[in-house]
Amino acid sequence: MPKLDFDVITLGHGSGGLLTNKLLDSGVFDLLSNPILDARHDGAFIELDGKTAFSTDSFLVSPIFFPGGNIGELAVNGTVNDLAMCGAIPKYLSLSFIIEEGLKVSEFWEVLVAVKFACEKAGVHVVTGDTKVVEKGKGDKIFINTSGIGKVHPKANIAASTIKKSDKIIISGQVATHGMAIMSVREGLEFDSEIESDTTNLNHTISGLLDQFGEDIHLLTDPTRGGVATVLKETAQSIKLGIDIFQKDLPINDQVSSACELLGLDPLYVANEGLFIAFVNEAVADKFLSELQKNENGTHAKIIGMVTEEHPGQVILESAIGGKRVVSMLPGEQLPRIC
Repeated sequence: MPKLDFDVITLGHGSGGLLTNKLLDSGVFDLLSNPILDARHDGAFIELDGKTAFSTDSFLVSPIFFPGGNIGELAVNGTVNDLAMCGAIPKYLSLSFIIEEGLKVSEFWEVLVAVKFACEKAGVHVVTGDTKVVEKGKGDKIFINTSGIGKVHPKANIAASTIKKSDKIIISGQVATHGMAIMSVREGLEFDSEIESDTTNLNHTISGLLDQFGEDIHLLTDPTRGGVATVLKETAQSIKLGIDIFQKDLPINDQVSSACELLGLDPLYVANEGLFIAFVNEAVADKFLSELQKNENGTHAKIIGMVTEEHPGQVILESAIGGKRVVSMLPGEQLPRIC
């Protein structure tokens, strides 16, 4: 914990004056120190060459602390992974806080520490940012925005337009884990072991796969809000081809499956934070899967479906007993505030 003479965040900490400087000096600048951030300029001077990817996201998760992580690492991992889905190697992040008056400094510090460790694991630097404080009741403890930039991998050509008939669809791990980690806390569900969020950075995993398979990886996407179903439906509509997926091949933890059943939720629509879906050339799909399963982020990876010329724009799920149904896009908000 930083040594500060206050225990909670007040409106004064967002004034830009003495209290703001105390908070940032003893927290953000000290903990996340690097040569670019230490300049404390209004922006950051960075050097990148070649094709570059840029992404931004905001994180409003409630509760801000959950099994397996907190909003701090979620904010870093979320933007790092968005860049990785572009085939980019993330390098720099911006980090902006909107803090509700009354947040305990100890909680803010815990979030900052999670940001630091997540950045170190992903190999990225926070180089600029902002802090604002809103009146009590006008927020929910803390909201975070992160933006990121990175150089695109030289072998990457990630675009829905490169998807072809017979491409295989591979998911990197078990579905619905993050959403159910949040919901199990909210609903007070108890299981033999705690369901933990799958939030993690995927950039090193993706970079290694691009090294090996390059342009045979046609699309990468992470099934966050809206879950697997929504991502696949969006893709099918975009490419004007059909997608077939098979329920028996969908990896899901037994306790997560039970939690979904108890709450009446379809795991295909539950958000994930440590997964990606890859559309890959059929010719390399088995080798791709084998390599992914050797990685810590892909031990539960499976081929879950394929692209077809039949039923263009539609996703068809074949159930475990052989029936088929159309998978639609999430029509509304199934779960509140889980990312």
